[in-house]
Amino acid sequence: MLNLSNNTNNKTHKIEPDYIILRKILRKALSGKRLDNDDLIILLEEQEEKAVEEIIFTADTLNKKINSDKVSYVVNRNINFTNICGLNCRFCGYKRTKNSKDAFLLDYDKIIEKISDGIESIGIDEICVTGGINPELKANPDYYFDLIKAVRNNFPKLHIHAFSPQEIYELSKATDKNYAQVIEKLVNCGVNSMPGTAAEILAEETRKKICPQKINTAEWTEIIKTAHILGVKTSATVLFGHIESSGDLAYHLNIIRRLQDETAGFTEFIALPFISPKTSLGKSISGNRVIGEKRVLKFYAILRLYLDNFKNIQTSWPKIGVSAALKSFDCGINDFGGTLMEENITKSAGGKFGEFLEEKEIINLIKQAGKIPVRRDTIYNYI
Repeated sequence: MLNLSNNTNNKTHKIEPDYIILRKILRKALSGKRLDNDDLIILLEEQEEKAVEEIIFTADTLNKKINSDKVSYVVNRNINFTNICGLNCRFCGYKRTKNSKDAFLLDYDKIIEKISDGIESIGIDEICVTGGINPELKANPDYYFDLIKAVRNNFPKLHIHAFSPQEIYELSKATDKNYAQVIEKLVNCGVNSMPGTAAEILAEETRKKICPQKINTAEWTEIIKTAHILGVKTSATVLFGHIESSGDLAYHLNIIRRLQDETAGFTEFIALPFISPKTSLGKSISGNRVIGEKRVLKFYAILRLYLDNFKNIQTSWPKIGVSAALKSFDCGINDFGGTLMEENITKSAGGKFGEFLEEKEIINLIKQAGKIPVRRDTIYNYI
């Protein structure tokens, strides 16, 4: 490990100035002072092994100050209600057209059946509802509202975490209502919180290259801010490990941190590694890039150091695997995520780490990592 003291070796080494800068940044983070974007770029660009180890060590130290040795998890079920989508995001392997053999749009009875199964088999506290942007539903926006009503009527106490900013945008266009009116109507139907997905990368130039038909950065930000003002909590996300630059990531994280300063409406931050094998973007990248474990763990650590207004940072076991997820607990991560039961989006892109873990298995894994498992609800109240 690097020595974070002010003592330096009298012998000059060409890399020493970089180490001195890094020490200052890490001491700054440990002292509770906010890192700026220049600090963030330096951390993102750092490649020297011992320096990366110290970034991770510092993030672990900071996380223990904030969360001690607790690692939380949620017992939940994903509901992907349709894979039919009119958008053409290059990082996606989930999208199907209406005429695809495996295309689907679930009816309410099937969704209720899936939720009932989740409650009876593992006692879920939450469902996460999201799907493709199905062109057929533009003419039938009531599908979304009636879906939530059906779930709420059948499961009065269940937490409904539903619909990304992209879906809010589409509903706004389809109903001729503004974002606030759409969100308020969904809340009245039974929605409790929203996923902060569809963020991908908020640096506009790169965003246009990987998802040109999605809402732009200003629209995503406005929808998220509107939800927070209305008292609807959301998660925050980033998609990384594709064609983005360090500058893109810094720009994205700065937007997220500023939003959290303004609204305090994000419950957690989730960094989502790009799963490439079955995507057009992955096939176009030289060597069909697979993001390495070391880079993922380093990025997790940097999130802990930079996002000083986030208590909760979540790992992504379906994307990086259980083994790497357990290592992430020593890299600034304090949340394991959920049981999921199904996770079609990662699987469709070529994910190979499964889509369901039982609660008892999650508890045992967290204990094996030397941490204290804590079951939580969607908005991070400990159960």
